[in-house]
Amino acid sequence: MPITLKPAPKSLLDSAFATIATEQHAIDVLKGELDERFEKACHVLLACTGKVVVTGMGKSGHIARKIAATFASTGTPAFFMHPGEASHGDLGMLTKNDVLIAISNSGESTEILTLLPVVKRHQITLITITRNQKSTMARLADIALTSGESNEACPLGLAPTSSTTTALVLGDALAVALLDIRGFTADDFALSHPGGALGRRLLTRVSDIMHHGDMIPMVTTGTSLADSLLEMTKKGLGMTAVVDETSKHLLGLFTDGDLRRVLKQSALSHDLLDQPIEKLMTKNPITVTAQILAAEALAIMEKRKINSILVLDDDRQLVGALNMHDLLQAGVM
Repeated sequence: MPITLKPAPKSLLDSAFATIATEQHAIDVLKGELDERFEKACHVLLACTGKVVVTGMGKSGHIARKIAATFASTGTPAFFMHPGEASHGDLGMLTKNDVLIAISNSGESTEILTLLPVVKRHQITLITITRNQKSTMARLADIALTSGESNEACPLGLAPTSSTTTALVLGDALAVALLDIRGFTADDFALSHPGGALGRRLLTRVSDIMHHGDMIPMVTTGTSLADSLLEMTKKGLGMTAVVDETSKHLLGLFTDGDLRRVLKQSALSHDLLDQPIEKLMTKNPITVTAQILAAEALAIMEKRKINSILVLDDDRQLVGALNMHDLLQAGVM
C-alpha cells in the first residue's frame, strides 16, 4: 500500500531556516578568527616537502577526510589518518617532512592527544583546527587555527553541526588559498580527475575520438550525388568531405542537411542523382584541428548549429571527422 506523505507543517520549515541561520552566523564568527595564523598555515603547507596528513575523530573525522580529498584534488598531496588506528601502527604513515592538521571542536580529543607526544618528538609541524586557543590541542600546536565560539544548530547543543560546517569551510579556505598561490589550472585539476566527466572534458582532444584513415567519409570532385550518398551511408557520420582529386585538399562538405535542402529545391530524380557533388556541397565548411579539446569542438558545433565537423592538419589536409554522437559516446557532452 503506497504511503501518502502529508505536507510538511510550517514548523519544519522554520526549523530548517533556523538551522541555516545558525550555521551562517557560525561562519560569520569564523571570518573574525582569520588573521596572520591563517597566512602562516598557508605558507607552512606550501613549503611542505612531504604530505599533508589530516586527522579527526567522529564527525570531525568525516570533515578531515573531505578536507584531505580537497587538498589532494587541488594540488596539495594529502591523505586522511584515523587517529584511533594511528595509535595502533598507522602513525608510521607520518614522516618528518609532513604536516599534520588535527581537527577537534573541543580541542580535547583523547585519540588525537595520545598521538601528539610522538608527533612532537618527530618534529612534525602541527596545525590544529579547534573552537578556541585555550584547548590542549591548540596550546600544543605550532599553528592553532580557531573557528570561534558559536552555537551548534542542534537544539540540544549536542550534535556537531555548526562546528563541523566551520571546520569544513576553514579547510576549503586553506585548499583554495593554496590553489590560488600555486597557479593551479583547470588542466592540473583534470589530471587528478581523469575518470570523471570533468576530466574527460578537460583532457579529451579531438584526435582522441575522431574517425581517421579509411573511416573518414570522403569523395573527390566529379563523384555523383548517388555515389556520395553511398559513401555517407557506408561511413555512418551523416556527411562526406569533398576533396580535390589531385591534392586531396578539402573543397567542401555534403551533409544530411544539405541533402534535405537539395530535395526541397528539386524532386529526387536520376538527373539529380547524377549531379557532381561539388555543385551541391557546402563550400568552405567549418573545420577544427586535431589538437584542440573535444569540448572546444563541441562548443563550435553548438554555436554554428552543426552536427558534424571535419578535422584538418596545419597543411589543410583532411585527417579526421567527428559528429555529435562521437562526442556523446566519449562523455564530453
